[in-house]
Amino acid sequence: MSLVRLRTFVEVYRQRSISGAARTLNLTQPAVSQHISGLEAAIGRSLFDRQARGVEPTSAAKELAADIGDKLDDAESALASARARSVELTGALQIIGHADFLAEVVSRQLKPLLEEGIRIRMQSGNHESICRSLIEGECDLGVSGMAADNPRLRGELLFTDDVIAVAAPAVVERLISAADFVTALEAEPILAYSLALPLIDAWLEVNQIEITTSMPAMVGQDLRTLRTLLIDGFGWSTLPAYLCKPHIERGELREIPAPVGHSSRDYHLIWTPSALRQPRVAHARQALLWRLRGSRRAD
Repeated sequence: MSLVRLRTFVEVYRQRSISGAARTLNLTQPAVSQHISGLEAAIGRSLFDRQARGVEPTSAAKELAADIGDKLDDAESALASARARSVELTGALQIIGHADFLAEVVSRQLKPLLEEGIRIRMQSGNHESICRSLIEGECDLGVSGMAADNPRLRGELLFTDDVIAVAAPAVVERLISAADFVTALEAEPILAYSLALPLIDAWLEVNQIEITTSMPAMVGQDLRTLRTLLIDGFGWSTLPAYLCKPHIERGELREIPAPVGHSSRDYHLIWTPSALRQPRVAHARQALLWRLRGSRRAD
């Protein structure tokens, strides 16, 4: 069995679509159908039931996918990495992710790739736009605060950081000198990543604090905008350590005392299996994972 036929099978299985796999693999639909027919002839079993809209895998297909799916991804990644070490790495690498994390963390790891001749193009987006851009082939690698939740995507933990409640020194002094800390915290404006308050709620839960007023005064998906207002003395928020530790050390921000401790946030590197067939993408993925994977805190 050829790797080409196996890759075609895996794409059809994941997408439940002959046409979708053809677009991903840059093949014609007849070529994809021929690959599947050849594979079915080789194993002597039917792999897909053709339906009006897409295809449905048979039990044989499910067994084959379980046996080879991830192994094929790993093999292709290893081959691409090997090619990357022996050929010139040219071309542009498209990276999409949360703007503040790209600027403050990822950009610090890109110099070796740039020195190898890889041109890098970065753009910002939230989790939904990151996943969509990867699936549609508009970007090569994505970095998100959420794990990949689409079966067409793959991902690995890239970075873990503490999340710290912070405010300007004068605001923190007001909080800790108040007769009731929680009441004082409720009286201060909240600055948040989104209306859902994911970072703030996680910190409150860890520290067993319940507040009755949770409508943020400002929402901004680039956390650097929140940091600027905090430094100017307005409100309080929770920020990853990489964004606030330097400013705490300079006295521009102060940590709000945590009764129990910090919460944390994971960042994930996300890609499509087909993207790893490009040597520069496979090489960049491995380089970023090697430099950042499992790291905790930015200091």
